[in-house]
Amino acid sequence: MKDPVNIISLSGGKDSTALWLLAYQRLEPHIAVFADTGNEHQQTYEYIDYLEREIGPIRRIKADFSVQIARKREWVQTKWREEGISETIIEQALSVLYPTGNPFLDMCVWKGRFPSTKARFCTVELKVRPFFDQVYLPLLEEGKRIVSWQGIRAAESLARSKMPEREETPEGYEIYRPLINWTVEDVFAMHAKHNIEPNPLYKLGMGRVGCMPCINAGKMELFEIARRFPEEVERIAQWEEIVKLASKRNGASFFASSDGEQIWDKVEWSKTVHGGKQLDLFKALAFEDVPVCSSQYGLCE
Repeated sequence: MKDPVNIISLSGGKDSTALWLLAYQRLEPHIAVFADTGNEHQQTYEYIDYLEREIGPIRRIKADFSVQIARKREWVQTKWREEGISETIIEQALSVLYPTGNPFLDMCVWKGRFPSTKARFCTVELKVRPFFDQVYLPLLEEGKRIVSWQGIRAAESLARSKMPEREETPEGYEIYRPLINWTVEDVFAMHAKHNIEPNPLYKLGMGRVGCMPCINAGKMELFEIARRFPEEVERIAQWEEIVKLASKRNGASFFASSDGEQIWDKVEWSKTVHGGKQLDLFKALAFEDVPVCSSQYGLCE
């Protein structure tokens, strides 16, 4: 059997870092790959640089939606006019249908909407396809045997608890989940064993590291992001205005909303008590009094 090419899927989060350290510890020949979504916090980009200095080289990839956006322009100029869409909306869409080089924003401009919990196309478009097209496919075409290492833990969700440690994919490569039975304590212990600091965002109230914010961010997570990183919320607010122009219905909300609530509306909601109607006075005070260090994992102790 051919020796495998081990591909480490690296996000800059605690699990994927522990995954990489495990491969490093086992002396497994591997390639570490970071898929840049364009919606990461600056500290995550800096952390990826830190890991590269401390552990080894990282290949960086990102999705490119130039072709899709060009097709969307043609569709808007022809099909939208045939459908009787107003010239104002058509011209607005054409004004933003240009690649920016930011994968997340370009994806949303192409789609004319943001992903949601019911239409979570972001993972496929920003990570799965770039990994396959740019990393796996060229190796498969060379006849290589690929093992895709993924930092999945059963404790994270019911769906993940049902995932096997190893499985073959229809595309011809193997998925390996060596952390499937690990605890979060095991994950941070692996960091400590190799003297690798966790992503600093874990000491700033973040429960997970990835998109900032993620479309699946909960109430408390959004509250923490807004009070610590208002510039990230403002960036999303600007993206909402851009994506809105690319939408046939001239509307786009980062968090799915039936009444068109924008992200700053959701930030105000994050300050309320259960039910979302009344301001939580404790949260209102906490929003202004931000602790230097706060961690869901006891990293500040």
